[in-house]
Amino acid sequence: MPLYHQLGEIPPKRHTIFRKPNGELYYEQLFGTIGFDGMSTNMYHEHRPTQVKKILGQYSVAPKIAKANNIQSYRLKGFQVKPEEDFLKSRKAVLTNSDCTIVLSAPLKSTNEYFYKNTDSDELIFIHRGTGTLRTMLGNLTFKYGDYLLIPRGVIYKIDFDTEDNRLFIVESRRPIYTPKRYRNWFGQLLEHSPFCERDIRRPSHLETYDEKGDFLIKVRKQDEIFDMVYATHPFDVVGYDGYNYPYAFSIHDFEPITGRVHQPPPVHQTFETDAFVICSFVPRLYDYHPDAIPAPYNHSNIDSDEVLYYVDGDFMSRNDIEAGHISLHPAGIPHGPHPGAAERSIGKKSTEELAVMVDTFKPLMLTEEAMEIADEQYYQSWLDPEI
Repeated sequence: MPLYHQLGEIPPKRHTIFRKPNGELYYEQLFGTIGFDGMSTNMYHEHRPTQVKKILGQYSVAPKIAKANNIQSYRLKGFQVKPEEDFLKSRKAVLTNSDCTIVLSAPLKSTNEYFYKNTDSDELIFIHRGTGTLRTMLGNLTFKYGDYLLIPRGVIYKIDFDTEDNRLFIVESRRPIYTPKRYRNWFGQLLEHSPFCERDIRRPSHLETYDEKGDFLIKVRKQDEIFDMVYATHPFDVVGYDGYNYPYAFSIHDFEPITGRVHQPPPVHQTFETDAFVICSFVPRLYDYHPDAIPAPYNHSNIDSDEVLYYVDGDFMSRNDIEAGHISLHPAGIPHGPHPGAAERSIGKKSTEELAVMVDTFKPLMLTEEAMEIADEQYYQSWLDPEI
């Protein structure tokens, strides 16, 4: 999100002397993306952020592929993923390609024993169930049902959950995640036709600063491996920063839908983008108001992209037998559309209360072993007329 943010204490100029009250220097760190060409933040630490005491070991978290070449439509029953105490162990990759991985997670506990850093991917965490606080080296964000948490790659964080009933839908992106460029002017400001604006973006507050030495375990993800690294100083020792590269929160409930006289295509729901996939929000909205409109989506072919829809809440007008937590996968190359009877049922309807998150990828998605454990193998036949 191209939005300048400052938190804590910083010097008047970059790369200049900035001293502690005792006269020692604070340690500056440039936290940037795309070499020195992307968004960046300048942080100031109590201690050098480079002090690694031990590397204890590593283990793979690469998705285990069950179907690498797939043309079958699937329904995955997401709430069948069993809760687990540990946050990282609870993350179950269900769909993946070289650009992104889609993960379901039901963690029972907060991340108390370690810090976590993903150097492979930006993480977009959608909160389906649960409340709590995302704690990071760049400040904290409280979260609740319906929030997207955007965590740029390299951010060190913990998550504190208020209860054990937590359900997360996570997109790990190997490309930076941005707000759609068509919503922004050449200065980066969100335009009047954008379905959200800067007021809806919640930036970090309450910067935790610890001046502590010891043994601090950080689990670092790199190339689908987790490395257990022990740092000599507390990772949350930043006294201040400014820049454009930081975590933020956006609620799906603050997305203002774009509607029309006839059915609008999925891009009107777009919320985030990369150069490899897009993420959309389907929210409660008025239906099309042409007198002869059919509010249900028309049949369409995904020639260039796989379509993933994560059903959150409400009435899913275009689908039969869909519940909260389900995921539908419609792969590129075959048409899909409303289930039998859905178009007819939609005629005359004035509004919908549906809530869903969609991910459209421009490379095919592979199904994992975890996905096949919760898959409905007959879903692809659900468009057949009853007499067939």
